[in-house]
Amino acid sequence: MEAQNIAQKDDKPVKSFKYSNRVVLKSIVGRADCGLGLVGERVVVGGWVKWGNVKTKPVASKKPAAMPVVKDVTCSELLMSKIPLLRRIAKAFAGATETVADEKPDVVVANTASSIVQLRINDGSCVAKLQVVVDSSICPLEQVTTIGSSVVVEGVIEKVEARGNYIVELKVEKILHVGLVDHENYPLSKTRLSLDMIRAYPHLRQRTTMVASVVRIRSTLTCAIHMFFQQNGFHFVHTPIITTTTTEDHKKNFYVTNLFSKSDDNAMKSAMKSPEEINLEVLRAAIKDKSRRIDDLKRTDSNKEALIASLNDLKMAYELTSQLENQEKSESMNARKVDFSEDFFCRPAYLTSYAGLHLESHACALSCVYTFSPIFQAEDSKPMTHLAEMWMLEVELAFAMLEDVMNCAEDCLKSLCRSIQEDCSADVKFLSSRKHKRCIDRIKSVESHPFARISYTEALEVLKKVTDKVEWGMDLSTEHQSYLADEYFKRPLIIYEYPKELKPFYARIRDDSRTVSAFDIIVPKAGVIASGSQKEERIDMLDLRIQELGLPREQLDWYLDIHRHGTVEHAGFNVKFEKLIMFVTGIDDIRDVIPFPRTRGDARC
Repeated sequence: MEAQNIAQKDDKPVKSFKYSNRVVLKSIVGRADCGLGLVGERVVVGGWVKWGNVKTKPVASKKPAAMPVVKDVTCSELLMSKIPLLRRIAKAFAGATETVADEKPDVVVANTASSIVQLRINDGSCVAKLQVVVDSSICPLEQVTTIGSSVVVEGVIEKVEARGNYIVELKVEKILHVGLVDHENYPLSKTRLSLDMIRAYPHLRQRTTMVASVVRIRSTLTCAIHMFFQQNGFHFVHTPIITTTTTEDHKKNFYVTNLFSKSDDNAMKSAMKSPEEINLEVLRAAIKDKSRRIDDLKRTDSNKEALIASLNDLKMAYELTSQLENQEKSESMNARKVDFSEDFFCRPAYLTSYAGLHLESHACALSCVYTFSPIFQAEDSKPMTHLAEMWMLEVELAFAMLEDVMNCAEDCLKSLCRSIQEDCSADVKFLSSRKHKRCIDRIKSVESHPFARISYTEALEVLKKVTDKVEWGMDLSTEHQSYLADEYFKRPLIIYEYPKELKPFYARIRDDSRTVSAFDIIVPKAGVIASGSQKEERIDMLDLRIQELGLPREQLDWYLDIHRHGTVEHAGFNVKFEKLIMFVTGIDDIRDVIPFPRTRGDARC
């Protein structure tokens, strides 16, 4: 941390971490005085080396010993005292018998030098690093200078005399642990690495400052979500990851099956039968029969018309057989007919793509509920914007209408952005210096200004002023949303009352029979981060919508049960967690805001 940021000296003592004998670095460098109030404290710290610099430390020279004062010294005696060789020669000629055991040089001036290394370590508790000074007399410096090495050291906090970016440093007296790094094979050995490069190492990339900041922001937002809803009287519900209910295209679902784990391959083969295989057998048998009949007709030569008809039938049978054989060769497993009675759940099961339906069942009993869990979608979208596994906040309120749920969603986002400003200011400041300089201003704009609100029809009228390629009923593109939020309103925007064709079957039909009580929250640079609706509580209207969209009614019968018994007006919304983090951090690739990204063709670790 820079010297100019020093505040008044903080006299609070430093405390060790409750569950290990070390001091968390944030409690030193994260203080208001940058650790100045801890000078003289003995501490044990641990972390990973982010930077190292070896310096030569000259050993202090000893002062020459004072010459004894000798009176009445002759010239020859003086020469012999100064030149040891002459003294020895004189003693040899004089037959001297004195020993020379007490002869010592009067002065030893050391010309040797020792080294010290300045390390900057970080333990992941904050952005700032602690400067650590290690003398070569304590350990071989090459053991601790490699970037990525882990160290646990004990020493005394001292004030840095030289002006610079660091106010205090740790003078190491003991090294308690060193975790060595294979420098040649360690992929993060450089100090500045691009997000594209480190994406290939999801198990290591959190050691970089930028990714570590994102992880801390995720943690803070997760805690803030629970705090907001718990303080406002909501109950947390664990919704299922595995479900037998789907409202999505089957091609976008991940199936859950253990058919592949059957020890007997015949079980799998018997469970999967292609209708075309049966048809091919019938056709091949028919071809044999037709061929025999044609042979008989040729021998008798009695019915030329029957022969011609049989030849045409045989030709058609061959053509159809050829088509089915080609289709069979190109057919993939998911196009085959699977007998799920042999499967674990005895029916098709999926990884959930939406938790809201299950959450509604609890809202109609506990009034106000929420869940925070992963969802799964097998879409072939661009990996920069879509993940196969994402985290979603889902909220449901009973006895609520569209206006109520829009107010709740706005308050929730404002609260989350406020928590980031209060608890992650250093991380956001660091990310703004690396990714997007205005992300701090965007966060403040969410917290400090009311969201603009406009209907879908009104939004089209605004867009028609700048383009003629809009018409009622179309889905708003990313460019349309960006113009409205970034340029026209220049703040978060709520668009509501969409055409019913653009929203799910459960959104409540309005009196005009063409729009639904649904909304999207659009923020600058990130687009839609939240969506919601008032839910259809009228079972007859809900049943009609299911029929119109051709949804599997048998799968949704349990959901209809909620509306058959004690139905009530209710509404809900969801927040796309990774989209929210992209908005907060300024990072534009969704794969960089989740610890282990899952995209098509890539599921490392």
